[in-house]
Amino acid sequence: MSYLYLAIAILAEVIGTSALKASDGFTRPLPSLIVAVGYAVSFYFLALALRAIPVGVAYAIWSGVGIALITLIGWIVFKQRLDAPALAGIALIVAGVVVIQMSSRAAAGVS
Repeated sequence: MSYLYLAIAILAEVIGTSALKASDGFTRPLPSLIVAVGYAVSFYFLALALRAIPVGVAYAIWSGVGIALITLIGWIVFKQRLDAPALAGIALIVAGVVVIQMSSRAAAGVS
């Protein structure tokens, strides 16, 4: 259940961050509201996930997956270009999350 909470936290953060771009510096009310709600939901579910997932592991997954998803949204929705170094860096972040999930005893909460 804790990884479901983490997934919800990631999705809410991605929604909030995407709306941050659309808020135009908090001058547009609806996107600004989506930012606030998205981040509030994200932190709430991240806090629930932290009951069972070590904070370092949860934060690595939360931020790494969030970075990859926001980059994808930036590319598709906002037409932001990605060069080879940016793609390589994102691939390394994703690879790091995969390594944590598949190989780390910390991801399972084992000390």
